[in-house]
Amino acid sequence: MDIRDIFLLQLGLSLIVIALLFACYLRPWLRDKPYDTALILLIAPHTFRHIGMTFQAPGVVSPSMPAGFANSAGYGDLAAGLLALLAIVALRLNWPFKLGFVWLFSFVGIADLANALRQTEAITHMGAMWFVPTFFVPLLLITHVMVVARLLRGPVPTLGQPTAP
Repeated sequence: MDIRDIFLLQLGLSLIVIALLFACYLRPWLRDKPYDTALILLIAPHTFRHIGMTFQAPGVVSPSMPAGFANSAGYGDLAAGLLALLAIVALRLNWPFKLGFVWLFSFVGIADLANALRQTEAITHMGAMWFVPTFFVPLLLITHVMVVARLLRGPVPTLGQPTAP
């Protein structure tokens, strides 16, 4: 089997498994959580996106790793991870523009993942970083979808509670 086919198979299966697990277990569990708490829990995995900087580490990836991919994936992940931290702080401290920070994080994070996934020439140079796009990226994609869905839906009012986020 071609290395690109293996990559796409693993990426696709990880997306399916993570989506099913989240749909069956995480989504129902988050339904009972306060709006900001649910967003924080969905954003939390993104605070580890600094791991993407490892695409620039000699000895971990192939020496022939395209510099354009290594730089855009590494710094894009770093930016998304720092914005995730900022969004969590904004939510936790109830900053006035907290949802703006969540939207900014979401936009940058999704754009970074889309940019990295379109650069298929890097697949054959991943080396030990293979696990990031075949496991971690699907996890990040699913949580991004859940964050955006929650942002678009807004807080769900319950009896006796105000509707403002």
